[in-house]
Amino acid sequence: RCCFSSPSLIAIAPLLPLVPMKLIRNTIATVVASAAVSLPALAFSPPTCPSNNSVRSPSQLEATETSQTTRADFLSTATAAAITSAIIATPTQPAHARGRATLEQAYDRYTPRIIDGGAFYKSQLYGAISKGDWKGIELATQEPPKKSKADRVLQDGGAAKRAAQAGGFSDARVLAAMDLYASTFSESSISPKTKKMQAEVQNLREVVDGLKKAAKIGTGEEKSGGGLFGIGGKAPSQGELAKQVKELYVKGGNAYNQYVFDANEGLPVQLAKIPFL
Repeated sequence: RCCFSSPSLIAIAPLLPLVPMKLIRNTIATVVASAAVSLPALAFSPPTCPSNNSVRSPSQLEATETSQTTRADFLSTATAAAITSAIIATPTQPAHARGRATLEQAYDRYTPRIIDGGAFYKSQLYGAISKGDWKGIELATQEPPKKSKADRVLQDGGAAKRAAQAGGFSDARVLAAMDLYASTFSESSISPKTKKMQAEVQNLREVVDGLKKAAKIGTGEEKSGGGLFGIGGKAPSQGELAKQVKELYVKGGNAYNQYVFDANEGLPVQLAKIPFL
C-alpha cells in the first residue's frame, strides 16, 4: 500500500500513438492522482514498507535509542505569534458545520498545528516513551494553565507564556485543531467525513488521557487505584506501565494516520496533503 509508484510511461505510451504528448502527460497525471486518492491509510508500523520515516512498534520502542531534542528546543522553533493565540483562544470542543466555503482558510489555520503535532508525536513523544521518561510524557501532553491575575498586566494577556506551556501533543495545541479542521467538511448538518475524522480525534483524546495518567503514576504523583489499563488494584510495575504506554502510543499513531487519510480524501488539488506519520 505504501510502496505506491506511478504507472510506467512504457506501458501507456504504445496505446496512444496519435495523441499529443500534452494529453498523454495529463492522462498520466490523472491516473496517478486517482490511484493516490484510493490508497488506504498507512499502518502506523507498516510491516512491508520499511523506511526511515516509519514509526516504531512497541517491540521496536524497546530496542531503539534515538537522540531527542528537548521540549524547549521544539517550542522555540514553533511559529509563535499565530499559533500562540490560536492555542489559547481555541476551545477544546469545536463549533459544528463551519462549511466548505471556509476550507482553504481552515486549512491554512489548522493544518500547521496538525502537522507539527504529528512530527512531535513520532520524535519527541516517541523518545520519552521509549525511555520511560514519565516527566517527559507529562510535559508532552499537558494543557496550558488558565489565565492568572499576573497575566492581565502583560501586553498580550499572558497568551504567549501560557501557550509555551502547552505540550507538543496536547489537546490545546493539536487535538482541538484536528477537531476544528474536521468540522470544516460539514455544512448545514454534520457530514460522514466529519464524523469519521472526529471519531479518530476522540480516540486520540483517550490515548492522551491514558498517557497523562500513566505519567502521573510513573512519577508517583498519582496512585493507580481503579485498575489503570486493566491492571488490578495494586500499583503496576514500571515494566507493566511502560508496556501499556507503548501500546497506547501505537493506538494513537494509527488513529492519527486514519484521520489523515480521511482528511486527504477528496482534498482539492491546490491543497497539499497532510503527511502520514
